[in-house]
Amino acid sequence: MNKLRLVFSLPFLFSSVVWSGYLESDQDVLIPQEWAHVDRVGPTEELELTFALKQQNVHLLEEKLRLVSDPDSVQYGKHLSLEEVASLVRPSDLTEKVVHRWLQSHGITNCLTIRTQDFLQCTMTAETAERLLPGSRFHRYMRDGHYLVRSSAPYSVPDDVHHHLDFVGGLHRLPPKGLDLSKKQKSKAGFHLGVTPAVLRTRYNLTSADVGSVQNNSQAVAQFLEQYYHPADLSEFMAMFGGGFQHRSEVDRVVGTQGGGKAGIEASLDVEYIMSTGANISTWVFTNPGRHESQEPFLQWMILLSNMTDLPWVHTISYGDDEDSLSAAYMTRINTEFMKAGVRGISLLFASGDSGAGCRHLGKENTFRPSFPASSPYVTTVGGTSFKNPYKVTYEVTDSISGGGFSNIFKMPDYQTTAVNSYLKTVAASLPPKSYFNTSGRAYPDMAALSDNYWVVSNRVPVPWVSGTSASTPVVGGMLSLINDQRFMKGLPALGFLNPRLYKLNGKALFDVTEGCHYGCLDEQVQGQGFCAAPSWDPVTGWGTPNYPALLAVLLSD
Repeated sequence: MNKLRLVFSLPFLFSSVVWSGYLESDQDVLIPQEWAHVDRVGPTEELELTFALKQQNVHLLEEKLRLVSDPDSVQYGKHLSLEEVASLVRPSDLTEKVVHRWLQSHGITNCLTIRTQDFLQCTMTAETAERLLPGSRFHRYMRDGHYLVRSSAPYSVPDDVHHHLDFVGGLHRLPPKGLDLSKKQKSKAGFHLGVTPAVLRTRYNLTSADVGSVQNNSQAVAQFLEQYYHPADLSEFMAMFGGGFQHRSEVDRVVGTQGGGKAGIEASLDVEYIMSTGANISTWVFTNPGRHESQEPFLQWMILLSNMTDLPWVHTISYGDDEDSLSAAYMTRINTEFMKAGVRGISLLFASGDSGAGCRHLGKENTFRPSFPASSPYVTTVGGTSFKNPYKVTYEVTDSISGGGFSNIFKMPDYQTTAVNSYLKTVAASLPPKSYFNTSGRAYPDMAALSDNYWVVSNRVPVPWVSGTSASTPVVGGMLSLINDQRFMKGLPALGFLNPRLYKLNGKALFDVTEGCHYGCLDEQVQGQGFCAAPSWDPVTGWGTPNYPALLAVLLSD
């Protein structure tokens, strides 16, 4: 079996095809104004497109994930190998035959697959791609000095083929701008405590002894926005802030190629805080290994997870997009990829976003705007908090930017129905109007951590006031890695998909956050406010923030 040639591209984005009969869409693809048109792609220029083949037994995969993730199940922790996952979900012989025949009929033979055989990545000329996908027209666009190739028009596939494909990647979706992690700096003039590894360890009750020690443990961050960390920054950060605990000052493995130029705040933040919280644990960085303008980096990372037998046990990812900008078919397939990781014992943590409940303007009516993958039922989503008193380590309140809400696409999973329905009932009188959100949707976040006013070293300079759930997510990830470390020492399996067990804790071992609200639509009805924190679970901070020794104790009680 050939391994896929992984080619990452520009910033984090999704591409999707909504199959409805023969045509994807009757409307032209809207190219945001910030993307400047450069030129029409020449007919002989090469493109790389990704074909997501229909998988088998997705319902069995979901049930297996439920069983291995439920602490009350006799199958809890009995994770599958990549080979076992592949044998479960690999496309049918008919699907493989139909898709290969379709590609070969257009002279497309330069295709590589992966171990699970449910993705094909094919190289072809633009002229061939436009014949293969009638209606597509490939153009080159530029933003902030970065180029990508996308189709400016909708496309179609034959009826007998679309039943065997979930989507084709590399055609439409354009990446959102990266997060402005220092956007709250102006409002924080004057002295402030600032969040450092020592502050986090004090607040969450980690001691100097809470560091990794086993050889078979590892953790990872993933970068999609052409963000790079600099090893010198990590070394200096640990010299400044890592004196109180045993730690590593180097990343053990970079999957991909580190770009040149300046370090990115996002990448620096992720690496420095997963390695100072999950201290002394082997850490990987997944990054952009060279760029092909027609590829999608998030999709390539997901494919990579299905092509590597040995992976870190905890991955933290700080990117997302509006649910309504993606097709349900695409998100559903990405959910299946998350399930494939979960049944292998891998924990995927996503930031909940920095727009509160979000807001979508629909004519005269507004609704809240959930984010994906934060809204996926198959990942653990991390929100954000601030100190009540910004001048000392105190209890936490909500960070008003903390993303949270209810999916408009995915139903509420069974593991959270009791907690979420209790919240909806308890605070019914103060909830936003029901027209703003879907009360039966997957609710998020699941938990939270401090997300306000971090110190980061980037380009050899200590930078204050860095804020966002991009900060809280690697902090939680690092703590889960420490817990995995202790589990491995006892001969227990990795935590894997945490949510079913997290919700059965019913708030035990977490600091409940009960004060504050996050942003919502700025209109007459909700007046800029989304949801508010409440006792137990809420859609701003989830179950609250980790009390590490207590959380370790309950997650070691197998």
